[in-house]
Amino acid sequence: MQLLDHVSIGVPDLDAARLFYDAIMNALGARKVYDRPNALGYGERCDAAETQSSYLSVYLDASAIGPNKRHWCFKAASRAQVDAFHAAGCAAGGRSDGDPGLRPHYHADYYAAFLVDPAGNRVEAVCHSAPA
Repeated sequence: MQLLDHVSIGVPDLDAARLFYDAIMNALGARKVYDRPNALGYGERCDAAETQSSYLSVYLDASAIGPNKRHWCFKAASRAQVDAFHAAGCAAGGRSDGDPGLRPHYHADYYAAFLVDPAGNRVEAVCHSAPA
């Protein structure tokens, strides 16, 4: 079961967010489904025929983003995708909040990387599989 249907992330600068989220979503294989003046969308929306998708919306929001432990974690199909997510995010205006690597305190094959987007939102990519 996938727990989340969709998630929304607010950012004060959609142009900076566009560069960052286009890069990390592309690295994870998630397609962009819309690009509007006040919001971006990635992934697949559910409908009556297909209920297992999940979806990310990045929307314009001038609210301050303070330091916190909240973050959004995206599934990666491979460790290489986690590496690509991290590299793409750093190259597109984000900063590292944890290099790609194993996090064995979660489980033996938990391979993840953490980023902070240009607005200060924290995001993660994880692969739960052992290497091929």
